[in-house]
Amino acid sequence: MAEKTRGRKTFTLEIITPEKVVVDEEVEAVVMPASGGYLGILANHAPIVGGLEIGVIKYIQEGKAHWVACNMGVFEMSGNRLRVLADTAERGEDIDVIRAQQARDRALRRLQEKKADLDYLRAELALKRALARLKAAGKAGESAS
Repeated sequence: MAEKTRGRKTFTLEIITPEKVVVDEEVEAVVMPASGGYLGILANHAPIVGGLEIGVIKYIQEGKAHWVACNMGVFEMSGNRLRVLADTAERGEDIDVIRAQQARDRALRRLQEKKADLDYLRAELALKRALARLKAAGKAGESAS
C-alpha cells in the first residue's frame, strides 16, 4: 500500500463530533491546534496520534482555505486519512457571529468581575471557544494565503 500512496498529493480529512460528521473531504493540507502547539499535516504523513486543543483547524482543498472552530478532542493520522474527533466543531461559514460575540463578552465579563465563586478555568475555556469561533467565522471568506 505504501507504493500506491507515496505519490499522493491529497489525503482524507474527517472532522467528527458526537452529533455529526462536520468535514469528510479530500484535502491538500491541514494545520490544527494540537497539545504541543499547532501541527501541520500533508499527504503521506507518518502515522501520528495526539490531543486536539481548542482553536481553529485550517485546511486547504483545491487551493482554497477553509476554517473549522473546534473544541478539545483527539486526532489520528494513518494511511492518508486524518481523523479528528472533537467535542464540538463548526465550519466558519456556519458560525453565528453575533452569538459568538455574546459568548466572548459574557466570558470576559466573568473574568473581569473576579467573583469569589467564579470557576476561572471554565470561564477561560469559554473565552477560548468563543474566540476560536470568531476567528473561524472571520476567516471563512478569505483566500488560502
